[in-house]
Amino acid sequence: MINVSLIARFVVILLLIVAVIMVSSLAWAFVDGESGTIRAFLLPVAVVAVIGVTVLTLTRRDERGVSTRDGFLMVTLGWLAVSVFGAFPFYLSGAIPGFVDAFFETMSGFTTTGASILTEIESLPRSILFWRSLTHWLGGMGIIVLTVAIFPILGIGGLQLLKAEAPGPRVDKLTPKVTETAKILWASYLLLSFAETVLLLFGGLNLFDALTHTFGTMATGGFSPKNASVGHYDSAYVDAVITLFMVLAGINFVMYHKIATRRYASIVRDTEFRVYISIFVVVTAITTLGLVPHYGTVSQSVRYASFQVASILTTTGYATGDFAAWPYVPQIMLFLLMFIGGSSGSTGGGIKIVRIVTMIKQGWNEMRYLVYPNGVFTIRLSGERLRKDIVYAITGFVMLYMVLLLVTMVVVAAAGNDILTALSTALATLGNIGPGFGRIGPTLNYAFFPGWLKVYLAVIMMLGRLEIYTVLVLFTARYWRVQ
Repeated sequence: MINVSLIARFVVILLLIVAVIMVSSLAWAFVDGESGTIRAFLLPVAVVAVIGVTVLTLTRRDERGVSTRDGFLMVTLGWLAVSVFGAFPFYLSGAIPGFVDAFFETMSGFTTTGASILTEIESLPRSILFWRSLTHWLGGMGIIVLTVAIFPILGIGGLQLLKAEAPGPRVDKLTPKVTETAKILWASYLLLSFAETVLLLFGGLNLFDALTHTFGTMATGGFSPKNASVGHYDSAYVDAVITLFMVLAGINFVMYHKIATRRYASIVRDTEFRVYISIFVVVTAITTLGLVPHYGTVSQSVRYASFQVASILTTTGYATGDFAAWPYVPQIMLFLLMFIGGSSGSTGGGIKIVRIVTMIKQGWNEMRYLVYPNGVFTIRLSGERLRKDIVYAITGFVMLYMVLLLVTMVVVAAAGNDILTALSTALATLGNIGPGFGRIGPTLNYAFFPGWLKVYLAVIMMLGRLEIYTVLVLFTARYWRVQ
């Protein structure tokens, strides 16, 4: 039976945590004297505080912990709740007049998609832009992971929440205690974020720009406070720093724990890590060759190719130029990357490299069965045998992903959009990438879509971020059957 009391308690705790973090945006409002914006932040915070205290008073801590069924509903409702709550500063300040647009922007932020409806960014108050980028940073490592890390009220059931939210086909417990695992993941996230911020400050960015771009990079989100995104700075140094940290953010964060514990051999043996780096290097090389006639020099081609390849592979969505105007081969390379995504356990979206590798290995085994019908073939990743149930789960996920992709493509096309825009929009939202091709190119946005389609795409972004199963399982009759 679904534990309604525990779910309500969890959701309000999640909202209270986000509300406390939201207050940090007020610093920029006070510095810039944005009185109207201050009220736009304080009002929703006050309302959530009242609701939170009331719900916490009426509900009790449940020692039973979180079941798998509770975990799915908690995570889905939690993400919906914070996205609705986080939309109010945009709406109340007038930065985004329509609430549907504000909800779309917020969901895009928390899911680290980076799809924006804003046509003019730099004129908005800095407090609003800071909150916009902060939603990325919170959603990148996961607001549920943060909650488990700082509020261990959920006991051993916290693992069910990590499984429901964490990107990738499996969740690795780094320590026997789930809370400690969550803390290690966030500690790595904080350390990398601090390092990038410092390096960007050395590159001439002010503190506000350094922080907001770090939020977008480490979360692989892509929101920038500049209309021209990272291209605004026209700096090879800034491009290099952000490229480096986009690549680092696309790596499974378990790798950083292995580095800290000096398990270097395990990193070298990791199949997904080796494939991830190989894809980045090979695609960057091909893209660079295709860009030499466009930019004229190898150094410039490497600069723009490596940045954009890292941006699309990790589903960050930053841009230093209009890649829709590039020659066809580099465009095709970026388009293909939209089907892949980052590593499992990273902040990147997409299908994930480990799933792609598993599917290829499984396809190869099926061909071997044709030659040796009685043979016994297994799939190995990082030297370990992959269980059949995991292979089946990955196959099911990829099939559901492709079905949702096609359905979304049809829905977008039904709104009067061309095939390229429809497919690109489906890939960019379900894969949490942000920009794409056609009418949502790197210099364009999602503002032209009708309201109903924006709501639909917001849900698709959440499905992509929560890896489909977590949300879709709620629409099955078996889930709601009393047990």
